[in-house]
Amino acid sequence: MFGKLFGKKIEKNPLSDAPSIMGLRLHGSFEIDPLLLKLTENELVIDGCASTHIIKSAGIVDLDGTWVFRFYTDDDAFLQVVADGGRSDEHVVDVKLFHFYDTRDISSQPIWDRLLNEEIGAPTYELEGHSYNRVWTSVSDYHNPVHMAEKTYDDDGDFSVTDQFTMLFERPISGGQTESLLLAAEEKEEESGNLSRCFVLSTGITLTSVQLTIHG
Repeated sequence: MFGKLFGKKIEKNPLSDAPSIMGLRLHGSFEIDPLLLKLTENELVIDGCASTHIIKSAGIVDLDGTWVFRFYTDDDAFLQVVADGGRSDEHVVDVKLFHFYDTRDISSQPIWDRLLNEEIGAPTYELEGHSYNRVWTSVSDYHNPVHMAEKTYDDDGDFSVTDQFTMLFERPISGGQTESLLLAAEEKEEESGNLSRCFVLSTGITLTSVQLTIHG
């Protein structure tokens, strides 16, 4: 109101639309229990995990009432928070810390088709001699990848949208824990109008509330 009276334009904060939950937000930070990393890292595919992370970008996916939040960090990692039935803290049902294992360019349509129709939704996936079992169930042996349209905001509040065709796997490690494997065939339209495609593999661990400290 006062802005209108005095002829001053009130600028919207460019980060106001960026996703946030549990105190996690762009430019914020969080810490993973160092003891958890020490006890599990020798069993994980990745190594050299940092305990403290600064959030550089944030993404969100709407899956018809289930919300997937992703907070990308300065350690080639992202914290994934799944909320079911709403976008508030009380709706959170799962928290995982993922690290990017590999990103592979997809250079042809046949490779893309094979990923979506034969590989990503298979019952198992092999990585570095480990066998991961598919988490999402299906009435058939093959499960079609789950489509996610992720809207990702960068440091300045600008955003991009990426289509992802995903599948989640896991394998048991000690202490009753699991290591997760997230496969994603990603497709994005560039400014030129061309499609860029890649295959992203990420591995992760599930976190409890006592293993995660959010600094905001």
